Amino acid sequence: MRRFLLKRVASALITLWLLATIVFLIVNVLPGDVGRKILGPFAPKEEVAAFNHRLGTDRPLLAQYFTSIRRVFTLDFGNSFQSGQDVKSIIFSALFRSGKLALLAFVITIPISIAAGIFAARRQDKLADRVVVNVGLASSSIPEFVTAAVLLSIFCVHWKLGKVFANPPPGTSVIGQLEYLLVPAMAMVIAYFGYIARMTRAGVIGALQSDYARTATMKGLSDNQVMRRHILRNALGPTITVISVQIGYLFGGIIGVEKVFNYAGLGSTMLTAVGAKDIPVLQGAVLLVGIVYMLSTLAADLLIAYLNPRVRLETAR
Repeated sequence: MRRFLLKRVASALITLWLLATIVFLIVNVLPGDVGRKILGPFAPKEEVAAFNHRLGTDRPLLAQYFTSIRRVFTLDFGNSFQSGQDVKSIIFSALFRSGKLALLAFVITIPISIAAGIFAARRQDKLADRVVVNVGLASSSIPEFVTAAVLLSIFCVHWKLGKVFANPPPGTSVIGQLEYLLVPAMAMVIAYFGYIARMTRAGVIGALQSDYARTATMKGLSDNQVMRRHILRNALGPTITVISVQIGYLFGGIIGVEKVFNYAGLGSTMLTAVGAKDIPVLQGAVLLVGIVYMLSTLAADLLIAYLNPRVRLETAR
């Protein structure tokens, strides 16, 4: 297990370095001068040059790259070009707000999706199975921001059952925040329900058709006992992997949802940083999403290895 964990951590660090490099290259090909973007089109050239020198954007590209990589691995992203605030405080505050929205979405999505997948698998090729599969396909094919706009119009504008702006006032209780976050969360639930449900269904069907399931049934175990003791432990491995991947996709799809509901999360922070060419904030936010994605994948790998020892033995060779 130790060797398995070390290999996964080493792979995550290499991935983080590649992500940091890609982000640096993309940011540095964005058009526009940073100093001119911040100071405005009428600022004197001397002031723009002095401002760029103070920010360090006039240094050689290779020197900027090494500084950028060092900051990634020390989690020191410097200060925002636009506001002068510490980047970590900006992106971690935004991550906390996005995390609340994402957590609510997953708390709703995961049990519903897994239950629907198991329900469909146990009724394979029947009407209930086809309904779950078709609803899942339809829901996962609609972009999150489209679903968010429709839910906003119906539930928040027409029926007045939610808030048009999803930012709860300071001091709002946990229960009170649900009124602001439930409709945006439902937009992501609809988007991610189908994929998780279909993966659960496929895994359970495969496990139900396995030799060990038939053997357990012939020993006299009830269907519920076979499902609880044998099927779920083996069938949910791919589903756990899918859920971990969806966490990364969630923070990508959450950008559109946050924009529709004017929610001050990580997605909105990245969009604002792109518009202002605020490179430290943009780099920090993108890399933070990458770190969250890698940590979720690592946690899923460890959980799968715990549930199925054959996985960690094969991977550690």
